Amino acid sequence: MTSHQTTQTMKPATAAKKLGVYLEATPAEFQEGVVSRTELNALQADPPQWLQDLRRNGPHPRPVVAAKLGISISGLARGGITEPLTTEQIDALKKDSPEWLQKERATQAEVRKEAARIKEKNAARDEQSGRPQA
Repeated sequence: MTSHQTTQTMKPATAAKKLGVYLEATPAEFQEGVVSRTELNALQADPPQWLQDLRRNGPHPRPVVAAKLGISISGLARGGITEPLTTEQIDALKKDSPEWLQKERATQAEVRKEAARIKEKNAARDEQSGRPQA
């Protein structure tokens, strides 16, 4: 009995998300086709020029914009940013540092601090009870 391995494919939107790029900014052939797992791995290992340019200059999808600004995706929405931004626009926002961005960065810093505190607390509790850590 021979096993028939089918090629795993994904929609372009899924592949763009995994690559961290804005789908609408990708070439038409990427948007219109399907992407196999092998093709995705090849794109990640040896990105073509269009992918390098998109990653460097944008436009960037919201998760990437949020990460570059050091805030959450919800924070972007609260700040009125709903569209993809280019690297130049992100740098301008960082330079201008509007009040909403400062507030969102402070909020994100608190969230990270609290997450670290809870992680330490759980680790200490697990150590005391002798349970293995996850």
